Amino acid sequence: MTFDLRLTLAASAVALMTFATPAFAAESDVVAKVGDKEITERDLMAAAGAIGQQFAQMPPEQRKLALLSALIDIKALAQEAEKAKLQDEPDVATEIAFQRERALHNAYFAKNGVAAVTDEELKARYDKEIASVEAKQEVHARHILVKTKEGAEAVIKQLDEGGDFEAVAKEKSTGPSGPEGGDLGFFGAGQMVPAFEKAAFALEPGTYTKEPVETQFGWHVIKVEEKREAQKPSFEQIKDQVRQVVLREKYMELVRDARAAHSVEYVDPEMKKQVEAIEKSMEPGAAPATEPAAK
Repeated sequence: MTFDLRLTLAASAVALMTFATPAFAAESDVVAKVGDKEITERDLMAAAGAIGQQFAQMPPEQRKLALLSALIDIKALAQEAEKAKLQDEPDVATEIAFQRERALHNAYFAKNGVAAVTDEELKARYDKEIASVEAKQEVHARHILVKTKEGAEAVIKQLDEGGDFEAVAKEKSTGPSGPEGGDLGFFGAGQMVPAFEKAAFALEPGTYTKEPVETQFGWHVIKVEEKREAQKPSFEQIKDQVRQVVLREKYMELVRDARAAHSVEYVDPEMKKQVEAIEKSMEPGAAPATEPAAK
């Protein structure tokens, strides 16, 4: 079972915008003929979705002309192939049948899957998912980075004696944030190296580390300015991701219904087991179909 989104709404929209017909041109308008075969505006639009990317680097005014030239080549050679009865050869006939079924597959999903997704549905799914996301904490920290432990201890002594953290950072920190008073802004779990993160999240706002913190970058003295709950992403920020999740689910639902309506039979029972194992492994959150190699 595959998840083919070659005809997603976004891709179709790009293709149609790039090779859109003029306002006065109908899709049935003939733009060229190759022998007795016509090339219409609709043909150009269909070809844009399949081979349009080949001409993406060309100036906009030349893309449609290049696409038309490619279609002329295709139709000319196709007519030669038909004269030679290549369509009757088993391999060619199989390829033609496959491309036909693939086009129908994509068209069905585009109409019943992609086009069926509404903003209301996406927003409802976003609200459901975001409500289940556990709140995470962020810290706003500064740091002073020096090369040695002794240097960090000297910085802590200076701060203990009343030194201003920001001023000391500007004076002594060797890190790129030094000129900004060591300001690192807000960050969450997983954004800093482990030792630095552990020390920062353990501090209360307004306090600094009383012992130097070592990382691969050197020795740090860290101060936490404030803590807050991390802001969850807005609907607009992750709308495209939500759309992909919903589209995948719609695709799987359509495929399940289609398979139920048309019985699927395997000649080899072992092949059936292997295919079903692979399909299961492709489901969201599933474990790999095969066991990892022993070490």
